[in-house]
Formats: sequence, structure tokens, C-alpha cells
Amino acid sequence: MKVDPANKLPKRRGSIFVISAPSGTGKSTLITRLRVLVRGLAFSVSYTTRPPRAGEENGREYFFISPAEFKRRMAQKEFIEWAQVHDHYYGTSWQQLQQAQEAGQDVLLDIDVQGYKKLRRRLPETVGIFLLPPSFPDLEKRLRHRHKDAPESIAKRLEASRKEVAHWKEYDYLIVNDRRSMAAQSLRSVILAARLRRGCQERRVAEIYKTFSGG
Repeated sequence: MKVDPANKLPKRRGSIFVISAPSGTGKSTLITRLRVLVRGLAFSVSYTTRPPRAGEENGREYFFISPAEFKRRMAQKEFIEWAQVHDHYYGTSWQQLQQAQEAGQDVLLDIDVQGYKKLRRRLPETVGIFLLPPSFPDLEKRLRHRHKDAPESIAKRLEASRKEVAHWKEYDYLIVNDRRSMAAQSLRSVILAARLRRGCQERRVAEIYKTFSGG
């Protein structure tokens, strides 16, 4: 068991946070803000077969690998969850999450509805956060104004968003991104509150309790 040298108490077990949202909701921007607002929150870098976009770096946004390499890792059961999204594969390293949790490190994952459901089955304590746009017309406007995708791709993403939003009841927290500053603060509140859950604090409190009970 790891011990915090500052107070000699066992570290709490790290929490796993999943943020899902339809494409164009502003998830990446909010995650960037959240990591500034909350200390000690690591970002899980997923593996993907899609090509890097402009400005992306291997190992920062994603680990970019070939479809053959992805399937090899999948066959070796290296992914705790994986999904095929928009013709590309995405997966989360099982070992990466285990090591982080045991070290008392909170981990944030940016994965879709499919991945979240698989992860939640294997790690029921996972905290699910779903981001929504104010409305479907607002989401369409955001996708068209950012000029990142072809019209056909935008149409696919909008159609996918209808299916994704239908899963909102499966998440623990729902945040509407109508104002980024408020949405970022709402995310921060969720993370801080989740860290105080009994399951996360059990190791530390058990040691404190011994001092009261004489055990």
C-alpha cells in the first residue's frame, strides 16, 4: 500500500472520470480548462488508428498506431475498452489505468458512449459525465462554423449525435455547455466532490479511525 510521506497516511485510491459528448460540444476546450482548474488530474492518452490532425502530437492527444498494431493489442487484451468511431478505432490502456489508480492518481478519459459503457462494466466506480450543447441547432452551427470537416463528415457527426444524446441517462452527471466558464466550473465541482466519496477515502479514514478506536 502506498503511503503519503507528508502525513504517513495511505493514499486514497485514484478515481476514474469519463467525459463523453457529441462532436462539436466543446469537450476538448473544457477538458483543457479543467486540467488548469484542478490539480492532480491526469489525462488518459488513448490509442487510435485515425491520422493526426494539424497540431496534434503522438503521445499527447493520442498514441497514433496502425490498424494492424491496434488489432494486435486488442487480441492481447491490452485495452480495457475499445470502440470503432467514424471508421477509426479508439482504445484505452488497461495497465495505464491500473497503475494510476493504485498510485492514488485521478484519471480523466475522453471517450464516447460505447467506450464508457464497456469501461463502466469493468470499473463500476467510474464517474460518468455527459456534456450537451444547448440544442441540436446550436450543435449544427458550431460544427459548420469551425470549418474543420467536410459537409459529408458534418452530416455523419450530426446523425451520430442524435444516437449519443439518447444515452444521457446512463451518466452520473449532466452538464450543458452553453457558457464555457460556467461549464468548466461545473466540471471542477464534480471532480472535487467525487474525490470525497467514501470508497475513495476509505484507506485514509481507516487509519484515522484506528486512532479513535485504539485499534
